[in-house]
Amino acid sequence: MKAAVVHEFHGNLEIKDVPKPEAGPGQVLVHIEACGVCHTDLHAVHGDWPVKPIMPLIPGHEGVGVVERLGEGVTHLRVGDRVGIPWLYSACGYCEYCLTGRENLCPNQQNAGYSVNGSYAEYCLADADYVVKIPDNLDFIEAAPLFCAGVTVYKALKVSEAKPGQWVAIYGIGGLGHLAVQYAKAMGMNVVAVDTFDEKLDLAKSLGADLAVNPKQEDSAEWIKQKIGGVHAAVCTAVSKPAFDQAYRSIRRGGSCVLVGLPPESMDVPIFDTVLGGINLVGSIVGSRRDLQEALQLAAEGKIKAIIETKHLDDINEVFRDLEEGTINGRVVLDMR
Repeated sequence: MKAAVVHEFHGNLEIKDVPKPEAGPGQVLVHIEACGVCHTDLHAVHGDWPVKPIMPLIPGHEGVGVVERLGEGVTHLRVGDRVGIPWLYSACGYCEYCLTGRENLCPNQQNAGYSVNGSYAEYCLADADYVVKIPDNLDFIEAAPLFCAGVTVYKALKVSEAKPGQWVAIYGIGGLGHLAVQYAKAMGMNVVAVDTFDEKLDLAKSLGADLAVNPKQEDSAEWIKQKIGGVHAAVCTAVSKPAFDQAYRSIRRGGSCVLVGLPPESMDVPIFDTVLGGINLVGSIVGSRRDLQEALQLAAEGKIKAIIETKHLDDINEVFRDLEEGTINGRVVLDMR
């Protein structure tokens, strides 16, 4: 089968023929129709994080397609089912996190395109218990980015505990942020969009954002407090220390700052203000299978639509260069058909 493979950190991906995998017990073989490209894939290829991925590696954790083969013992899926393989490739199923619906925190989880081979390939193996079915009226291309970007921001909004009618600030209107704006509106929230590019703020307003502010022109936190007295929650998807600092300062008393982006720097958190203001500081990483089902259903109902540029597997090194340069609006999806 054709796949994009990286053999060493910071190396280019090589398009090559590799053996087609066989589905073992509890697994399914998925014929990949499309795969989203995520900034995490770039981190994997560069070996940026403390826990390193396997090498050689086939990246990709937003793969969607059709079940072609069932491994022994798989009874809840059928050949022909439309499914996706998310970042949460599998979890142990018995730790305190798995048993309390927080499987995304399982310390023994496997991650697609990181600790196991992913979906930058014609076929991908998956744990049958952790693939998620795609609603019938949702196209593969539309569904792919929701398997990471979509569920990540949906979960972040859930853990923010912001209620319908309350205000949330979305810091960073990129691949994740433009989806966060839509999910927040679908959940009944009022949205302040924050980004350093006016064209991204225009996009956010076209997607339903109620207010927008450019931190290059205004101190966003002070602007938000003057306009609406602060937000009930801020979700920071930007990979920028100043964005996190301003997101924290934009929150009204009793609110939540949800950390999603992963900049290399530390965040400044004033203890005095946090204690007196009753501020919640929350880290949020992807979501559970249930979260993903809910995120997909909102898209199936027409409430969420990713801004997508389609490319082909042969274009992957060019796409990675665009990711590094920050020139991609929305999400790139590899059309494998």
